[in-house]
Amino acid sequence: MVLVLFHASAATVALITTAYHRFFLVTGSALDADTVLFFLSSPKEVGAVALSEVTLPLVIVVIISLAYAVFGPLTLVHLVFHGRTATAPGGGTVESPWLTFSGMALLAYALVSLSLLPGGGPAGASETFARDAFVNVALSEVKGSTAPLPPVNARKIRDGLPTKARLEPTAQAKQRNVVLIHLESTRARSVTPYNRDIRTTPFLNELSKKSLFAERAYTVVPHTTNALVAATCGIDPPDRSGTSSVGDDIPARCLPELLNEQGYKSVYFTSSVQTFERRPEVVKQMGYKEFYPVETMDTDGFQKANYFGYEDDVMLEPSRKWLKKNGDKPFIATYETITPHHQYLAPDKRYGRKQFAEDAVLNRYQNTVRYVDFFVKNLIEQYKEMRLYGSTIFVIYGDHGEAFGEHGRYQHDNVVWEEGLRIPMMIVDPSHPAQRIGKPVNQLDILPTVVDLLGYRISGGKYPGYSIFDLPKDRTLKFSCWYEKKCLASLKGASKYIYHFGDRSEELYDLSKDPLEQNNLAGEAPPEEFRERREELLRWYARVNAIYPP
Repeated sequence: MVLVLFHASAATVALITTAYHRFFLVTGSALDADTVLFFLSSPKEVGAVALSEVTLPLVIVVIISLAYAVFGPLTLVHLVFHGRTATAPGGGTVESPWLTFSGMALLAYALVSLSLLPGGGPAGASETFARDAFVNVALSEVKGSTAPLPPVNARKIRDGLPTKARLEPTAQAKQRNVVLIHLESTRARSVTPYNRDIRTTPFLNELSKKSLFAERAYTVVPHTTNALVAATCGIDPPDRSGTSSVGDDIPARCLPELLNEQGYKSVYFTSSVQTFERRPEVVKQMGYKEFYPVETMDTDGFQKANYFGYEDDVMLEPSRKWLKKNGDKPFIATYETITPHHQYLAPDKRYGRKQFAEDAVLNRYQNTVRYVDFFVKNLIEQYKEMRLYGSTIFVIYGDHGEAFGEHGRYQHDNVVWEEGLRIPMMIVDPSHPAQRIGKPVNQLDILPTVVDLLGYRISGGKYPGYSIFDLPKDRTLKFSCWYEKKCLASLKGASKYIYHFGDRSEELYDLSKDPLEQNNLAGEAPPEEFRERREELLRWYARVNAIYPP
């Protein structure tokens, strides 16, 4: 029994510790028990993600660790227990009285020798990184459950959601097509209209001059499925704990469902595989009648964009065929791109590559953003060729940003600084004059703005967002990390507040003077301001959690 337990503990510690450090190197976040369970419960979804980070040095480390786990305990137990039995009457054997103590001593040795005791982290480190890797994973589930969320009435909150909303035509109502172009992992600072120092997206730059252009646009939760819920359904999306539930129930009537009742057709295209986060079920819940993932498309001649799919031009021919068949009636169509997503392979055969950054990974990412610019151009040219451009409203938005170590984090799920939250957003309506929107907006404003442009009004329910033509004077935008109980943020004017659920100190930035969030003003703010903003965020987070069952 001691030998089996020793083997199991050594192997578990070796694998968890190795995974912990690799996870930190790739994301800048600490691995916790929920993430381990998420990976184990979703092998088809995240297996390719994990394999993409497997390197030869990592394989060598794992082999050495497992070799110790296999042979180390066997050797130690053999040395301690060999010959430690006594002969019993009748020729049998009996265990020496001290063997139990020896077994416990061996287990203690295993724990200590594999560094399971809490270690002293560097000065100023967060509480998470002050603990040993394995201990942090083991304790994260216990500690995470104590986060101070205020009590809420879940039934009352769900009753107040727009589950019975309807569109009513006004005198200005006119049936026009709606196209949502979902830009995967596209942050504002990597797009030319938001950063004149980088020439990644010349087409979007020109298009922005003809559009309703949001100068300060944000995601709500920096993760794709959650951004789809915010943009298409107009309600606050869940964190990771409730993400899978949107395949069963979205507690609001989404834009495709509302427009279906007005005689619209609806279709969803994606250059990504359909297996991630129950995409077919989610699309159906949103009200789309037709769904075309990359598995339905001819990928011959197209390059892989990453472990999730192919370069986005693979959607052009399926789009053309569908429009030729259905373009004579009003429709809503969504195009979900995938090229800028991590691994950032940046397909180079079709449009080549350019040099945008010294860092190789960042440069590949900037080239994937450049690729999406070509896709948007090609898609809009397709609509012009098919004489659909003049009768179509195009909504172009990023689902979330992407981080490259600006604040110690990478990718997007746990990034609540501007590189993770701030996105491009523009609405191209050929019948509407160009306009720049200076007030902060987020993805919740897409649904009411589209309804407004189509000349409808909403009855039977209220959505939390606003039409960009009727934005309030004072407004607080709220954000959450995708990982549950990891980080929250709020934006009031130019004041950005970040809360880390007690794992590290709160942060406060003045974006008007410090747009890159380099100067934390937390030491200068009165405690009352922190308390008010923290409590406001926790109330919002508790209400959102009540909407989506885990």
